[in-house]
Amino acid sequence: MLALDLKLKCEIIKKKLAKIQERNAAFLHLDPHLVQQFVMKFIAYNVRQDERAYFENWSQENNIEIKLVADEVTSKNLSLSKGYDAVISFQTGTYPAEFFETLASYGIKDVSIRNVGVDNLDLAEAKKYGIAVTNVPAYSPNAIAEFSVAILLQLLRNQNIFRKRMAANDYRWAPFVGKEIRALTIGIVGTGRIGKVAIDIYKGFGAKILAFDPYHDPKLESEGIYIDTLEDLVAKVDVLTLHMPGSDKDGHLIDAKMIEKMKDGAYIINTARGSLIDAKALLTALKSGKLGGAGLDTYEFETPIFNHDLNETGVKDELFKELVALDNVVMTPHIAFYTETAVENMVNIALDSAKSVIETGTAPTLVQTK
Repeated sequence: MLALDLKLKCEIIKKKLAKIQERNAAFLHLDPHLVQQFVMKFIAYNVRQDERAYFENWSQENNIEIKLVADEVTSKNLSLSKGYDAVISFQTGTYPAEFFETLASYGIKDVSIRNVGVDNLDLAEAKKYGIAVTNVPAYSPNAIAEFSVAILLQLLRNQNIFRKRMAANDYRWAPFVGKEIRALTIGIVGTGRIGKVAIDIYKGFGAKILAFDPYHDPKLESEGIYIDTLEDLVAKVDVLTLHMPGSDKDGHLIDAKMIEKMKDGAYIINTARGSLIDAKALLTALKSGKLGGAGLDTYEFETPIFNHDLNETGVKDELFKELVALDNVVMTPHIAFYTETAVENMVNIALDSAKSVIETGTAPTLVQTK
């Protein structure tokens, strides 16, 4: 009888403990600090070696588990994100078509992009499935602005030609005389954070500056540098430098028709998005002499090329190979952003944003979904 009473009491205690655990679980779900400490987990894709220390430091400081995946997001590895609260990603290529639907089925609440551009994400799908999207709108404007000026300087001073000559033990100067920035009119397309830093740099060289942006910065507007249309801008400048994100509606911002409106011998610099320039039209203009040169840190079809070791297979893209071979083209593999400061900021801001969304439902870097 005593044993039966004891067994009955144990069952009652177990039931009470189960109810307490249920209440605690509900409490943990509602309290953001306890969620952070005991529940919150992130998965990060396409993590490079140079990012790992920043991920690990943030993880330790915030007591949040982060699974690091070296590969970019694909249909095959998307299932790895099951059981996590947020996906931290960085990729310029295409995301799987089922990306947001699958994440929603896993209960994931946020996709935090470690870069600015979200044009390769289906934001309508994100909204449909109730997944927040955050980005890093300003990881280091200086890094990209400085780089854009640096590649222009290489073009103006014919660096490709002189490197080739020196490799052949030819150290003559003529006839490749250079140009000075202060003698040129610079056209800035996009006067956001990066564009404004570029403007400041060019001011230091003494250049005349004109700009186009649908949204005018009040301070810059007071300086009278804005031109009403892009068509009018390109006709007036010696150098056109792009500092705006890509989007579906922008597409080829610079196509054959727009290039035709540019000054003969003008230069174009793109450290923004490859999709902004029609690469075929650009190649034609460079080979014909219509354009004096192009400084490209991004390329329309860059995804299978940039940040890959193609030493064994080589590059299959014939258009790319033609562009790179030209003396009046400086091409770099999307590295304008790639500084210590920028990489650290990209990781930390992306993680902070994901944490904020999970805890509060929003973040300062929340992207407006369609």
